[in-house]
Amino acid sequence: MRARRALLYMPGDDGRKINKALTLGVDCICMDMEDGVALNRKAEARQSIARALQELDFGRAEKLARINAVGSGLELEDIQAVLPYRPDGIVVPKMESFAQVEWASGQIAAAEQKYGWPSGSMRMLVGVETARGILNLAQIAAHPRLDGIIFGGEDYAASIGAVRTPEAVELLYARSAVVTACAAYGLQAIDIVTIEFRDLERIGAEARFGAQLGYSGKQIIHPNQVEPVQAAFTPSDEAIAQARRLVEAFEQHQAQGKGAFALDDKMIDMPLLKAAQSTLERARAAGKI
Repeated sequence: MRARRALLYMPGDDGRKINKALTLGVDCICMDMEDGVALNRKAEARQSIARALQELDFGRAEKLARINAVGSGLELEDIQAVLPYRPDGIVVPKMESFAQVEWASGQIAAAEQKYGWPSGSMRMLVGVETARGILNLAQIAAHPRLDGIIFGGEDYAASIGAVRTPEAVELLYARSAVVTACAAYGLQAIDIVTIEFRDLERIGAEARFGAQLGYSGKQIIHPNQVEPVQAAFTPSDEAIAQARRLVEAFEQHQAQGKGAFALDDKMIDMPLLKAAQSTLERARAAGKI
């Protein structure tokens, strides 16, 4: 599974911005047909994204296309416009049920069969951003084509009538629920957008808190946000060294027939080993080791 520390949205009808995204060293570039595109520009977005998928070199960045929500009346034309040009994955927003995930997966499966691509080779990420979506997380997360769930904080707050605050306490239950569902099904959890895109201190703090909650990455909407978000979701050299030390010590004690042991005045057992292994996995995904 790819590292998705920073998932950058670019409006699909703006070729200049899509080209700019290629220069940023971002993990994922998500070309948008949904909220970032005016209703009278949807057709232009479809055409522009199809052209970008054919003509542009995305390098190491994952190339994703976000369609409009299932039930919007736009979703079929959106997905059929981009599937022939084989994005790395499709992002489907505002998911509320397994049936909606299955519809999108069926469209992708039909394209895989039509073009002779390996079954299951095109992945899917879904946005969960409503009260109903949060209540149905277990069913949604169980779908085998999913790689990750993206939590939409602004839409979720609107759906429950919450007032958004800088501390985001009104989102904590839903943010934690998304992380839990993703952990249960081996998916990546992608955290909320920080809409104050020029406030680098705030984006850094929000990203670090998301990482503490268990998120593997964060949505971003501006080039300024790439570096602080990637930094927040990349283990530091110190954290990597400590994780390696713990894993090596655990292996040594296991070889000696010992279970729990003390290291740096802490009792080390399986939960701490798993945390250290997770740190090393994230470091590998980020290319640090």
